[in-house]
Amino acid sequence: MAEPQTPPSDILRTVRRPLALTRAGMVAERLVRGFWPLWSVLFVTLAALMLGLQDLVPVEAVWAAAVLLGLAALWALWRGLRRFSWPSRTAALARLDATMPGHPISAFLDRQAIGDRDGASSALWAAHQARMRARMSEARAPDPDLRVAAADPFALRYVAALALVTALLFGSVLRVQSVTGMAPGGGGQVASGPTWEGWIEPPAYTRLPSLYLGDITAAEVTVPEGARVTLRMYGEAGALSVTETVSGRPFETEAAQETAQDFAVARSGRIAVEGPGGRAWDVLMTADSAPQVTRTGPFETTWDGETSLPFEASDDYGVVAGTARISLALEEVDRRHALERAPEPRAPIEVALPMPIAGDRTTFEEALVDNFSQHPWANLPVRVELMVEDAAAQTGQSAPEVLTLPGRRFFDPLAAAVVEQRRALLWNREAADDVAMILRAVSHRPDDVFREAKHFLRMRTIRTNLEAYAEDGLTGEERDEIAEALWDFAVLLEDGDLEDARERLARAQERLNEAMRNGASEQEIAELMQELREATNDYMRQLAQQAQRESEENPDMSQNPAENMMQMTQNDLQEMMDRIQELMEQGRMAEAQQALEELQQLMENMRVTQGQGQQSPGEQAMEGLAETLREQQELSDQAFRDFQEQFDPGQQRQGQQGEQGQQGQPQGQQQGRGQGQAQGQGQGQSEQQPGQQGEGGQQQSLEDSLADRQGALRNELNRQRQNLPGAGSEAGDRAAEALDRAEGAMDGAEDALRENDLAGAIDRQSEAMEALREGMRNLGESMAQEQGQQPGQQGQQGTAQGQDPGQQRDPLGRNLGSNGQVGTNESMLQGEDVYRRARELLDEIRRRTGEGERPDEELEYLERLLERF
Repeated sequence: MAEPQTPPSDILRTVRRPLALTRAGMVAERLVRGFWPLWSVLFVTLAALMLGLQDLVPVEAVWAAAVLLGLAALWALWRGLRRFSWPSRTAALARLDATMPGHPISAFLDRQAIGDRDGASSALWAAHQARMRARMSEARAPDPDLRVAAADPFALRYVAALALVTALLFGSVLRVQSVTGMAPGGGGQVASGPTWEGWIEPPAYTRLPSLYLGDITAAEVTVPEGARVTLRMYGEAGALSVTETVSGRPFETEAAQETAQDFAVARSGRIAVEGPGGRAWDVLMTADSAPQVTRTGPFETTWDGETSLPFEASDDYGVVAGTARISLALEEVDRRHALERAPEPRAPIEVALPMPIAGDRTTFEEALVDNFSQHPWANLPVRVELMVEDAAAQTGQSAPEVLTLPGRRFFDPLAAAVVEQRRALLWNREAADDVAMILRAVSHRPDDVFREAKHFLRMRTIRTNLEAYAEDGLTGEERDEIAEALWDFAVLLEDGDLEDARERLARAQERLNEAMRNGASEQEIAELMQELREATNDYMRQLAQQAQRESEENPDMSQNPAENMMQMTQNDLQEMMDRIQELMEQGRMAEAQQALEELQQLMENMRVTQGQGQQSPGEQAMEGLAETLREQQELSDQAFRDFQEQFDPGQQRQGQQGEQGQQGQPQGQQQGRGQGQAQGQGQGQSEQQPGQQGEGGQQQSLEDSLADRQGALRNELNRQRQNLPGAGSEAGDRAAEALDRAEGAMDGAEDALRENDLAGAIDRQSEAMEALREGMRNLGESMAQEQGQQPGQQGQQGTAQGQDPGQQRDPLGRNLGSNGQVGTNESMLQGEDVYRRARELLDEIRRRTGEGERPDEELEYLERLLERF
């Protein structure tokens, strides 16, 4: 017995809302297609009136255009009404039904024609209608088709829209009313009478819009200083005249009646157009303030003399340029010794102030960075003045301040003496004889002063040239030549000592090592040992000076840890050298040579420690993330090997198992795999012989182990994310987001491993590693921004510290290098053809992809490999 039919009203209740939207869309389609000519005509008419075309042509032409446009509008209206018809409900129902597969609305409204008395047939019909009704609940209204390209092949509607947009940008709605004056009885007088138009254009640097005086209905108008006023009068000459008090020029009757007026606003006043249709405005001028600049802090200097002077500048419309003027404050100079003579006249130092490259220049803070170490006024009192200029050529100047012009500090006594005599020579060239005499006195005993003969020879050359030049009177070019030579010599003495001491130490160690290998005499070894002691002491002294310079450069650096470390290292060195000498005296050369190698290693470690210091929280975070990335790579390698073993148990490459066990597994798993190869039992046996009994249980145990390791690694990443530095910065937020994605990918990989979905686990592990790398890059940028380094340097430094680069491997077994980043310059093939090997790998992947008997999971994974590579 068939079930009673459901009324159509109940059937259509489920599609009432999409049916109404479909019907509304059909109405919009018919309105657009029927009436697009009408609104195109209206757009063109309105655009012509707003642009004022009616004022540029005779009245007859305006009337003719009005008749044509009126006829066109009537025709468009008639055409639209003729083509428009209200869509019926049936048509809307049919369109909605056509958007769903199987036409469920029509199917549900159908009645069973035959078999309504058959129970099985009725049940089948009821199931069909239930399915159709369920599909009706998913009905969505189709998007209306508003395209009329077929009816408008020349795109006339777009031409009309473009005309309207142009009129809105460059026209005025107030111009439309001028067409009313062209009506019979009133248009003739307006068309033939005088008229005017005018603009006020603010200066370009104010970035303010121009004002059309015809649109200004207010009695007052505010404009910036320097705005240009342009007025044009039309009609009979003298019918209109202009009076104004804003430019400051004297009033003249003849000039006021000129048809073209152009003047600048220099003060507040009044502008009036006298005559028929004239207007008047009270102009309030906004004065352009002069820029201002102030120093916001003292000179900040690094150990090498680079100087930074912070300042703040402001202007109402923006600063365009600035200059720092530095002149000698002679009254503040301590005029003793070499500075007793009057200084030679020198032009003040003028340095351009840095301006922001982008952004607002109305108020900003910047810092003047330069190095004045080689200037004669370095480390002397100077008078500093900062000047800025705006676009209106107005200038602002800070109050002169007397400051000490910073310069490079020299810690070596001889280098400091050379620089002092250089300043005396630049102060006044008449001091050349005194400078030469002091240089001769300084180098009187060269063996006590100079560490190398080449330094003494260089100083003697400089002194000889100075004395030769001074005999005939030192010229400016000769003075500058000697001053440059003295500066280079002082820098060599200051900076070259550490490198010279390092080379001397290495040479002494090498000579002693060679003497021990060749069986030298006791006297020769004793002399070489003394040379090593002297070289070591010299090197330690230079390291101490370098530490002092670094503390000058970074005052926040802790001093006590470095001093304790240096003292402890020096004691260790002395003990080791005493031990080496004792072993050599006893004839135990092999042990002495080994102790000498340990001494060389200790010196090398001392250099690394001296340069690096203690790790910052950011560096520790980078190191932890690098370790997490390495462990994730090992897990991914192990999952990939298990995936290969699952589908190709008999095609393992020779030596692959042992290498992968060493690189990708913990120690316990490596031992189990090695025992399986040697004894044929345990886990290693089950991996090599997957067909034996117990394979399924052991395989599941291995996957659970990988899943547990993946979960532990995810928990470790979550712990690292809690204390991630750089919070609040843009790069730090990006790093946090990337690590959050990495944690989510690790969670997905863990679930996939527990479900024995190795292909899916490998994909999610790849996503986790990519997100980890992105997070490390962003964290490195954040640390670089905080410490003023270049982006990427800090990230590389953080991953390099505390790790053995030789133990870090990427998925291909290559060294990661000192920066901890994936990728290396190490050759994967060690001399083989890289491109040939790459082609072989791709050919093998393609061959396996073509084997249809392989499992679907493996085929999908191989296809993903082809898409990626």
